[in-house]
Amino acid sequence: MPGKNRTGRIESGEVDLAYREAGDGPDTVVFSHSYLVDSDQFDDQIEALSPSFRVIAFDHRDHGASGRATGPYGMADLTADGARVIEELDAAPCHWVGLSTGGFVGMRLALEHPESFRSLTLMDTSASAERGASKARNRAMMAALPVVGVKPMLGQAMKLMFADPFLREEEHAEAKAFWRDRMAANDPKALRRFGNAIFGRDDVLDRLPTLDLPVHAIAGEDDRALSPDHVRAVADAVPGAQLSLIAGAGHLCTVERPAAVNDVLVPFIEAHRSTA
Repeated sequence: MPGKNRTGRIESGEVDLAYREAGDGPDTVVFSHSYLVDSDQFDDQIEALSPSFRVIAFDHRDHGASGRATGPYGMADLTADGARVIEELDAAPCHWVGLSTGGFVGMRLALEHPESFRSLTLMDTSASAERGASKARNRAMMAALPVVGVKPMLGQAMKLMFADPFLREEEHAEAKAFWRDRMAANDPKALRRFGNAIFGRDDVLDRLPTLDLPVHAIAGEDDRALSPDHVRAVADAVPGAQLSLIAGAGHLCTVERPAAVNDVLVPFIEAHRSTA
């Protein structure tokens, strides 16, 4: 990657947060990842943007190289972690790109600190609280994690995170093995803490019409973890929001169809960059 290419840790606060930084430019793009994985899910997007932007990708607490919590926490704590990243790394005003949990955090941060943003990209995420079958499924998963561990749940997790074409096509065998191993390496206690936080999130859909910044809502058309209807609802709620659907992709569309994601993500961020 051109320019800076380093790793670091933000050591203030309750839990240390690991991040990596690449590229240079007057604008900063901050990537915030999904539950079960880490910031590596954005490798292709970082490669596409780092020639023209400063890019930061961090691991959420209880994920990847970041620290492990010692007790329960909630969405407010994860949102505060995002604010720490922006403040400690002097990233504001940034282009925030959040997928799933990264979207939960991005929406709440933008509602509380709109001055910290140039644009907001929300991918495979939801502004609503967990309800119905999804809530029941996730409650069952949280109850099972400390009993059975992660590995017996990997088959279900892979189907939730990836669409059938990715799981079926042989060309993705190496990537599938990588992400299966990465998910298997998670600490079940950490996943339960984090899951309880995100699955107990509040509803912010009614607050989204107050956002006054460029918003791009993106979803894999075959997302089984969070239906594309959630992203459509976000796009409908935010005045002037852009909506893009990625064909043949599921929840982790950045991994499954990186070129298609970049085709809509990069022009959006470039269109809203500073004039500095």
